[in-house]
Amino acid sequence: MDNQGSKKTCCEAVRDFFTSAKFLIYMGHALSTWGDRMWSFAVAVFLVELYGNSLLLTAVYGLVVAGSVLLLGAIIGDWVDRNPRLKVAQTSLIVQNSCVIVCGVLLMVVFQFKEQLTVLYNGWILTTCYIMVITIANIANLASTAMSITIQRDWVVVVAGQDSSKLADMNATVRIIDQLTNILAPMLVGQVMSFGSHFIGCGFISGWNLVSMCVEYALLWKVYQKTPALATKAGQKDPHQQQELKDLSPVREIENGQSPEESSQPLMTDSAAVKSESPKKRGCCYQVTEPLRTLKGGWVAYYNQNIFLAGMSLAFLYMTVLGFDCITTGYAYTQGLNGSILSLLMGASAISGICGTVAFTWIRKKCGLIRTGFISGVAQMSCLTLCVVSVFAPGSPFDLSVSPFEDLYTHLVGETVITTAAQEMPPLQSYLSVSLLFAGVIAARMGLWSFDLTVTQLIQENVIESERGIISGVQNSMNYLLDLLHFIMVILAPNPEAFGLLVIISVCFVAMGHMMYFRFAFKSLGSRLFLCCSPEQKVENMDSPSSSLPAIV
Repeated sequence: MDNQGSKKTCCEAVRDFFTSAKFLIYMGHALSTWGDRMWSFAVAVFLVELYGNSLLLTAVYGLVVAGSVLLLGAIIGDWVDRNPRLKVAQTSLIVQNSCVIVCGVLLMVVFQFKEQLTVLYNGWILTTCYIMVITIANIANLASTAMSITIQRDWVVVVAGQDSSKLADMNATVRIIDQLTNILAPMLVGQVMSFGSHFIGCGFISGWNLVSMCVEYALLWKVYQKTPALATKAGQKDPHQQQELKDLSPVREIENGQSPEESSQPLMTDSAAVKSESPKKRGCCYQVTEPLRTLKGGWVAYYNQNIFLAGMSLAFLYMTVLGFDCITTGYAYTQGLNGSILSLLMGASAISGICGTVAFTWIRKKCGLIRTGFISGVAQMSCLTLCVVSVFAPGSPFDLSVSPFEDLYTHLVGETVITTAAQEMPPLQSYLSVSLLFAGVIAARMGLWSFDLTVTQLIQENVIESERGIISGVQNSMNYLLDLLHFIMVILAPNPEAFGLLVIISVCFVAMGHMMYFRFAFKSLGSRLFLCCSPEQKVENMDSPSSSLPAIV
């Protein structure tokens, strides 16, 4: 009887876990991330294929996506803060997946009838299709940004409750899912396109998003039902009660002799009723400029946060060529590494990132959250010294005698330099330099992902609920801004001889980011930063996490 009872208890525990809100969030995030990674990989391939193996459309798409998040990140976050959680998640989900489905269908039409579209109206119909694909895909990315903010920065915090350790475990699990899908999803869609065609690939992605949207919608509803706290949001009231207060507010203002601005609360969510009446009183100019005020207010609020330096430190890590993106991959090809070796290196990078997420939870329990970020930064910088050494190691093409702007100048004046550059580039004598470079990049992923998780949890725990969305939106904008700067840096110095200079600049920006975090950590803990004692739960010796929006005025 006892054995049967223990077995039943074990079965119940397993059943409870697989039906818990935490597991359902993992499932929904896995499906969402899988679809995102498939689409991100495939859309770049599709655009290159459609434009005659040119990177022009891909570059335009990347610029539009980065610019949109940079400009609209705060507005998206403010929209997340103002609206009920379930409405935000469902709307973002439907818009994102619907846009991907429409893009997939449109690309299928273009692939099927490209020759006819090329000659129709001198190719203007085809150009219009390109513009529509980039525009709709950009809308999908903005919806994905809203979804990421509301789930990863808000829902996860509510589901974890007041348990900091549970929140850390959930953040780490979400990052592991990100790492796995980042490798496996492109492999799947790549195989579909390889054994089928681009037309079949578009259809596969559209069908996947249609099914995934329905499943994710059901999972969101289940999580919402299992977590009653999600139904309440700081600064939001019951609709009937809010309408009553809205009707009574003019009377109260007249009785108190106060203007609407004086009687309103400083928080954005609490001033929704006032904002809804302001356009009528101040005219259409006020309404038109409201997004600009929201944008300004979001950036000012971000600057006034206790964790401002920590957020800035994370953004500075995006100003780097030391990652597995198209830039580093292209450099690796010039150094004689083939696709097979690069795929293995990407797999090793994913494993290193997963180890970093696991290490984060362990170090946080032993040393506390703020010290974990400091330790992660030291680990990352130590590994990146290998990248600096690789610049001067045998086999490095680094050459200061070659102007880093030579390729840019020759392209601007219309000269052809591809053949000349290929002829002048000496054969690779040693793989030591490129080996040290990728050894440093892969090893640094442990510290990078642990640091990323640290800053993420600092934002989650120290930003008040009513500003969580807008602060996360501005953080995304900062990340995209520094990411854009690193692409501009590569455009200005694209030749392999200048890549060593880009490596040194990247390490300098990473070092500046960690110096910002060190200042934040020392301001929070003082000399106790170097004592690995009991974990701290909140930012200490700083103002309590309260609204920063009154400073906007």
